[in-house]
Amino acid sequence: MNIQAPKGTKDILPANIYKWHYVENLFRKLCSVYGCKEIRTPMFENTELFIRGVGETTDVVQKEMYTFEDKGGRSITLKPEGTAPAIRAFIENGLFNEVQPTKLYYFTPCFRYEKMQKGRFREHHQFGVEVCGSKEASIDAEVISLVMRVYKELGIEGVQLKINSMGCPSCRKKYNEALKEFLKDKYEDLCETCKSRFEKNPLRILDCKVNSCKGIVSGAPIISDYICEECSTHFESLKKYLIVMDIDFAVDPHIVRGLDYYTKTVFEVHDKSGIAICGGGRYDNLISEIGGPELPSMGFGMGIERLLMSLEENGIEIPSEKYMDIYVGSMNEESKYEAIKIVNHLRENGIKCECNHMERSVKAQMKYANKIEAYYTIILGEDEIKTRIAKIKRMSDGQQFEIKLDNLQEIINIVED
Repeated sequence: MNIQAPKGTKDILPANIYKWHYVENLFRKLCSVYGCKEIRTPMFENTELFIRGVGETTDVVQKEMYTFEDKGGRSITLKPEGTAPAIRAFIENGLFNEVQPTKLYYFTPCFRYEKMQKGRFREHHQFGVEVCGSKEASIDAEVISLVMRVYKELGIEGVQLKINSMGCPSCRKKYNEALKEFLKDKYEDLCETCKSRFEKNPLRILDCKVNSCKGIVSGAPIISDYICEECSTHFESLKKYLIVMDIDFAVDPHIVRGLDYYTKTVFEVHDKSGIAICGGGRYDNLISEIGGPELPSMGFGMGIERLLMSLEENGIEIPSEKYMDIYVGSMNEESKYEAIKIVNHLRENGIKCECNHMERSVKAQMKYANKIEAYYTIILGEDEIKTRIAKIKRMSDGQQFEIKLDNLQEIINIVED
């Protein structure tokens, strides 16, 4: 029996990797423009990080994490999201001692055991940005503007930005009381998970994926009606910044996000079919909750698989990478040594090239050169070795140029022209 990839994972093959390179390069370019620097964190973390940071009553912690005990008896979790690890690294490495704000970005695999559906995988890849140290709404707007620039640069149309405020812990306390009052007569109809959330964290009931619970909370009070004056002022400032930055948005009072660390600003970007393709917000207490100083932070996560799917759905083709500059073929053993010598020299000068490693005939080598999309070809035989003169052929139109094998700069000049 063949061993297959685990359910919910997907191989990224050479034929498609150029798409990943393209969007990753775009992310890096935009992050550089916005002053963000890359950070890389481990694939797994101590489980406590996600219990304290993400929240023990969230779906992620209760249902979706890949958690195991290592050989030292420690509870370890494959990271289900990128924010908590980035903030842990910010604290552990003393980045809070540097000039603020600290702007970080990352690419990371994330692991969640969840129901398979379109655009969702148990291992997916996330592009994220975290900005630490500033409480200003201008940072919220800047982070959101970076998100919207991604879609603009890629030409994805019809995306909609939705924003909301989840208030601060004081606002949340008042709202939780109102929510519990609304839900108390409906308690018995809640799923078992939401019953456990009723006392600990009723807000998480709003994020339940069970259809019966979705129906129950459809008429629940909205959190924006319970935010304090400070949080309201922050939210109004955010809206003003978005307006001056010419970023369209809609206020959606039902956005609460699925993780406990969010405070004040939360946002989602939906594609034209209504599916959320990016989400983020402010988490002003996360740094202190996992052992750091009292510093605010703000960020987002964007699924790369979902982004590539959006490109496909919008009919946007990513330009493929130039595969091979030149193929250097050979007709016998002596000419193969010469071909290897030439290829080695060309590669040292940054020229993409290949040669014959499969004992192919000349005809088969030309077919192979076409297959790998070589721009130019050279075939070496006895005459070429003897005269030290060969012909380089441009595959697009068949035009040939004579070159001297003892002056390989000629080949480089032709290929780079």
